[in-house]
Amino acid sequence: MALFDGLFLPRYRTRLVRGGDEPLYLPADEASPCHRVIFARGFFASALHEVSHWCIAGARRREFEDYGYWYLPDGRDADQQRDFEAVEVAPQALELLFSRACGRPFRVSIDNLGEVEVDRQGFQARVEARAERYLREGLPGRAAAFRQALAVFYQESGNLEQAVAVGQCCLESAGSRPHEAID
Repeated sequence: MALFDGLFLPRYRTRLVRGGDEPLYLPADEASPCHRVIFARGFFASALHEVSHWCIAGARRREFEDYGYWYLPDGRDADQQRDFEAVEVAPQALELLFSRACGRPFRVSIDNLGEVEVDRQGFQARVEARAERYLREGLPGRAAAFRQALAVFYQESGNLEQAVAVGQCCLESAGSRPHEAID
């Protein structure tokens, strides 16, 4: 949370917040001058996953609660599950890269406890392929900065200030990186 806030609060007025049972993105409003990326129950993986979504969402999407999308709960049919997996490949690929930067395990989230047969291994392969593509072609600017800050803090034993500074330098050079914002 401190890495995210140190890196993104000054420029994007966005904080990473420990929440309750369900993750949620809330734009700034009368009650809060900051946008909030809320992750579930303090789970490390949930934080990385929600940050992944934020790193992909464009400026317009970041003005809406949950980026203007709605969540289809467990019990999705086969078509709904296929649609879910199609939009989850990119954020889960970023989450995979973030997890690696932290030295933490990653597990894809199929997120459907319904009656539909789910091909977890196939989805895992698509997520891994997308992560490899990000590594070849470049990550979106905010994602690259966050990944770099995580790596400095968790792998290189840098302190919080050093990790944030490296991430901020990465943000400064983000103009030359590919941009994958969904508006």
